Amino acid sequence: MTINKPEMILIDVDGTLVDSVPDLAFCVDEMMRRLGREPWGETRVRDWVGNGVERLVRRALIGQLDGEPSVADFEKAYPIFLDLYADNTSKRSLLYPGVREGLDYLKGAGYALGCVTNKAAQFTEPLLKDLGIYDYFSIIVSGDTLEQKKPHPAPLLHAAQFFKVEPAQALMVGDSVSDVKAARAADFRIACVPYGYNHGEDIRLAKPDLMIENLAALRTELERAA
Repeated sequence: MTINKPEMILIDVDGTLVDSVPDLAFCVDEMMRRLGREPWGETRVRDWVGNGVERLVRRALIGQLDGEPSVADFEKAYPIFLDLYADNTSKRSLLYPGVREGLDYLKGAGYALGCVTNKAAQFTEPLLKDLGIYDYFSIIVSGDTLEQKKPHPAPLLHAAQFFKVEPAQALMVGDSVSDVKAARAADFRIACVPYGYNHGEDIRLAKPDLMIENLAALRTELERAA
């Protein structure tokens, strides 16, 4: 698979740039304990990440990907999780291999770089700053920047408008079917990494335009497309 050389590259956070599951799992398990319930452990939580923390809390309360907890349960649990995550946004989270090298190359090569995530801004910005990659991005579109979030195309189109780039000249880099759907709806090309959070499914099944081993490996594809 090959791509045309883009004018703008947008990159997802959780599962693409950052392995944030250790912090999220800690907060989920501590929330469950405070609710008098059994913790789930990191392996289970890993399959529930990728659609924002509100969805994560709902999944933790019912112990599965789809469905809804009671309103009372959610209203009790959600503030507990938010307090925990505010104090544990980046204590255990790490950049994936190849991320810093990839960002260094993309920035040095002059690509317009943005970050598009479903994570709320109050968590996204401290996380990126704590891990030392905040300044690579000219725009950060968080889960609460607009009324819609991925897989809706609006966050991607918002960034394209910011950079004054046509969608057909833009590339999204992500790890989940949500990223693929958002890119397709926005008329972006989409590259995916194989290691992220896609609810236990192989992201290749979503048929992205390009698969890359990690962000550093994007360099080879872009130089081939030049």
